[in-house]
Amino acid sequence: MQVVVTKHHGLGNDFLVLDLGQLHSQQIDPAKIDWSVVAKLWCDRQRGVGADGLLLLTRVADFKLEMQLLNQDGSRAEMSGNGIRCLAQAAFDADGHNSAVSYTVATDAGVRVVDVEPVSHDEVRASVDMGQIELIDEPKNWSNIGSDPNRPVMHLSVGNPHTVVGVEDVSVVNLLEIGQKIPQVNLEIIEPGPENHAITMRVHERGAGITQACGTGACASAWAASIWGLVPASVRDVLVHQPGGDASVRLNHPQPGRVTLIGPANFASRHNLELAL
Repeated sequence: MQVVVTKHHGLGNDFLVLDLGQLHSQQIDPAKIDWSVVAKLWCDRQRGVGADGLLLLTRVADFKLEMQLLNQDGSRAEMSGNGIRCLAQAAFDADGHNSAVSYTVATDAGVRVVDVEPVSHDEVRASVDMGQIELIDEPKNWSNIGSDPNRPVMHLSVGNPHTVVGVEDVSVVNLLEIGQKIPQVNLEIIEPGPENHAITMRVHERGAGITQACGTGACASAWAASIWGLVPASVRDVLVHQPGGDASVRLNHPQPGRVTLIGPANFASRHNLELAL
């Protein structure tokens, strides 16, 4: 069976989006598809289209969606801040909207509200209520990393697990080597600035490796940076510089303990792909 898949990216963190309505219209049960195998095939950058992950879109009602996320390696993830913006853009474009709308999206991490505003033919700006930031236990084998005990470290959940480490210079850290030692979490390294309301971040993502950007990682990093004093206590909108571009994280919004992620999503391409049944 051939299906139409669109490719989108949020600051270079790219995803394939498949609207499962195409399967339902052919009376095919998506639950019978091995999506792990599909994700590994389609997301392979040498043998497939190539992407950091596959997003499965289910329409529940006009402005209510469901999102399932498969990483590049076929593993399932709870949440993606860049991915959910890409999913919302795919729905926004397919619905033919030309003015701002809000989607309620059910994810494995809970329900998220995404406000989408068009910027150009292939770009939207989206704001996502990312939910509560929570402390979690350090990942297994963290003690084997050999991190300087005086270096700031915080283990956080943004619906998915993160370890944030403060460093002097993100460019000199062997992020791949360290990230591979704790593959069960997303690892962010951050440094302050260069602006006083900003941080600079690099990320090694669970199931994908080093990526250009990470939305949930930006949220975790901004939260940790505020607690550590890397940005002034008065700053509520933290600018997060990443290799793929900049995102903004609004702290304690819309309620204390929660964060809102703001950034672009861009349409990249459309593909007719074979789905083995």
